[in-house]
Amino acid sequence: MNLQRHNYASLGTPLGPYVHAVSHNHTLYTSGLTAFGSPHQQGDICEQAHAIFSQLEVIAKQQGTSLQQLIKVTIFVTDLSDINKLRDYLFECYGENLPASALIKIESLFSPDLLIEIEAILAL
Repeated sequence: MNLQRHNYASLGTPLGPYVHAVSHNHTLYTSGLTAFGSPHQQGDICEQAHAIFSQLEVIAKQQGTSLQQLIKVTIFVTDLSDINKLRDYLFECYGENLPASALIKIESLFSPDLLIEIEAILAL
């Protein structure tokens, strides 16, 4: 399979030098996704995570897969105080299909009201 770059109209045009996702050899790699520009941008970490997983569902569906095919997620958070709420939300999202995961605490994201960014790898 050739390397293919993907943008999804329903997610808007990326503002930077990147695409929403790249597929290669039956694997899909997403760029980091945030709640930026959504109604959840001002929300708590779980509301922002919900907005991100909604975007991931759009991407998965457009590529003919689902979130049950998540291989790995990398999660960047600016604050660890609500980590237990976030973990509960993630268990709910994943169900029995737990992916490999990394959680990284960072100082900030590109907009001060963003609390979380997630990038994902999915099987196609």
